[in-house]
Amino acid sequence: MKISNLIFAGFFFILILFSITTYVNYRQFEKVKEDNAWLVRSQMIIRSLSRLQRNILDMESGLRGYLLTGESIFLSPYDSAARENEIMFHELDSIIALTSEKNEELQKIRLLHQTWLTEFAEPLIEAKKNADQSDSSYQVFRNLYYDKLIKKTEERTRSEIKYNFRKFSEEEYQLREQRKTTLEASVASTSIMSFALTSMSLLVGGAIAFYIARVISGRINHMVSLAENIAGGNYQVQIEDTQQDELSNLSLSLNNMATILQENISELERKNNELDRFAYVVSHDLKAPLRGIENVTTWIKEDYGNILPEKVAEYLQLMQGRIYRMENLIDGILRVSRVGRGKKVIEEVDTKVLLEEIIEMIAPSSGFSVILPEQMPVFITDKVSLQQVFINLISNAIKYHDKEEGNIMISWKDLPDHYEFTIKDDGPGIEPRYHEKIFVIFQTLQERDTVESTGVGLAIVKKILEDKKGSIRVESKKGKGAAFVFQWPKDDRELTF
Repeated sequence: MKISNLIFAGFFFILILFSITTYVNYRQFEKVKEDNAWLVRSQMIIRSLSRLQRNILDMESGLRGYLLTGESIFLSPYDSAARENEIMFHELDSIIALTSEKNEELQKIRLLHQTWLTEFAEPLIEAKKNADQSDSSYQVFRNLYYDKLIKKTEERTRSEIKYNFRKFSEEEYQLREQRKTTLEASVASTSIMSFALTSMSLLVGGAIAFYIARVISGRINHMVSLAENIAGGNYQVQIEDTQQDELSNLSLSLNNMATILQENISELERKNNELDRFAYVVSHDLKAPLRGIENVTTWIKEDYGNILPEKVAEYLQLMQGRIYRMENLIDGILRVSRVGRGKKVIEEVDTKVLLEEIIEMIAPSSGFSVILPEQMPVFITDKVSLQQVFINLISNAIKYHDKEEGNIMISWKDLPDHYEFTIKDDGPGIEPRYHEKIFVIFQTLQERDTVESTGVGLAIVKKILEDKKGSIRVESKKGKGAAFVFQWPKDDRELTF
């Protein structure tokens, strides 16, 4: 059986189990959301009902205070509670369904409260207001007060209102307890089912993982070993795999890749050797005529130097300069072609010590100062290549400076995977339009007769950095000096094969 089919069947079964678990959990979530919405609504009902009951008590207190003292200030909480009660009843109407028994109980409370208002509170307030106008009005108030309060007809209405409030609240709390019990039972059953389905999924997944680890990982490890051997330069290893599945095809492909790589590497080595011999022969053949021309010019100067016209002597001198420049260009081509092809020596490098050695070797004139930071990184890298980069950049900063005196400042930054070095000078600067051109071989910004240069230094620097998976850029403006910024890998061993 193919590995892909086996894995697909196992994961399809797991997917079905997880789908069922997800559906069950979703249904439970909907139930919980519904119960939560009901609970929120129930809390709103209880809160509104408590507020309504408190308002009715405030109205009763305000009414009694006014009837006993005649002070209208007692009617302020009465009127405020009366207005708020209308709002509270409307809110409860919107929360409680019209067809529910709760709505009938709410309407009964509302009717009793309205009866208390119209039959007791309002007539007594009106009678109290008119009591001071005449004895007859006072007597009417006294009779009404006795009839409504002393006979306790008003108290019976209040008691009935309180009873209905209490009944309403108790029933609401009972419903909440029932909901809570139902929800807990539903959550418990869902948890059991989810646990069972998840456990089954884990068992199937564990079985598949065990199969992959036990049967497949050994074969994969052989392939990894082959890949590591190939990465280490051993292309003659092979894998023996008699299975008939996808991994067998992969093993066959790796074997073919190792064979093809061995053939290509051998061919590449042969081509490189031929290229080295060709470069040597070409450079020798190109330099031979130049040496011949140089010898001829030397003989002419030696034999006829005293009688040569001044202009002819100047032309001969110019010819010898051009010959010297041509030889340098040929040597530059050879140096660029050999970048990255030599055997790299990886060693520990103290960059500050390295720069001090480079400065001593370059030996800049007394007017130039090279400023180094107090501390610089120490790391494992290709010392020769790094040295070549620094030599070219520092030499260029001195060579192309437009003054007899100058400063060259070297700084660095610690980045996650690279060190970033900056070589900054206070020379003539470089216009932005030339920032890319200067890294092209044989390109110089000054006339060759002004500053003798082959134009290969920065090309070599860029090629070295490309070989190291690094980068270089220039930050400069005309007349503002130039800063060459390059990034060098912290671990050069990963790039060395």
